[in-house]
Amino acid sequence: MSDLIIRHAGESDIPRILEIYAPYIQNTTYSFEYDVPTTEAFTERFRRITAFYPWLVAELDGKVVGYAYGSRMFERAAYSWDADTSVYVDDRYHKMKIGTKLYNALEKELFKMGICNLYAIVTGENDRSRAFHEKCGYIQEAKLSHTGYKFGRWLDIYWYVKHIREGEPGEMPHPAEKE
Repeated sequence: MSDLIIRHAGESDIPRILEIYAPYIQNTTYSFEYDVPTTEAFTERFRRITAFYPWLVAELDGKVVGYAYGSRMFERAAYSWDADTSVYVDDRYHKMKIGTKLYNALEKELFKMGICNLYAIVTGENDRSRAFHEKCGYIQEAKLSHTGYKFGRWLDIYWYVKHIREGEPGEMPHPAEKE
């Protein structure tokens, strides 16, 4: 494999990110979105997330082939040390450990922010993602049955968690306060 570069995403990456994400929406139950967001709507989402959390892309030979980001898990202040994690890789680049490299880089960024707990929500029938998260050290915390409805059927979701920092939150910088 050529050199893989993991870097922070920019707004210029959004069209390619949407190209990667669109098949997951259109052809799978792995995303619970029904429609591919417009570039404008996705740009707004990107801006909202990156105001506080990292969004990374994996670039191979000058082409973005995957991305990962952290985002707010819950609204209340006491949850400020938790982050929701997501990763998507272009199908043509699976089995190259790109998702793992993205998650490792994302975890380091979130740790530096003071995040303690990482969460991932995975559709029940997405066995590949469930195995991936377990291999990355996530532990299944819960199964919620019949939680999402897509493609004419009810779907279960699994909540995974990975604790990346122990101790009292007061010992760390508040994650919402960027340096």
